[in-house]
Amino acid sequence: PFQVVGGKVKKPGKRGRKPAKIDLKAKLERSRQSARECRARKKLRYQYLEELVSSRERAICALREELEMYKQWCMAMDQGKIPSEIKALLTGEEQSKAQQNSTKLAKAGKTEANSSNP
Repeated sequence: PFQVVGGKVKKPGKRGRKPAKIDLKAKLERSRQSARECRARKKLRYQYLEELVSSRERAICALREELEMYKQWCMAMDQGKIPSEIKALLTGEEQSKAQQNSTKLAKAGKTEANSSNP
């Protein structure tokens, strides 16, 4: 039972190319190489994920310590005590503001001196 399609005789069965006669040893070697590469990629992926997890865990620990420090500060302030770290921050901000103001005044003085010269 042959079919005639477009003037060509077609045999029933599989369509497409006939499988080329591939050397079995070469095919097995390619398969082994592909498996080796797959295992290497998997190993790298797991190493990357483990590093990512450990870095996230370190970040979590650091944030927990920071949170605990802030809790201690709040408890101290509730008792009417100002932690030395906060005092240092406040005095540091006041000093930096004073420095900025003095810098602005010095710059303003220079511009006034320059504009008064003919």
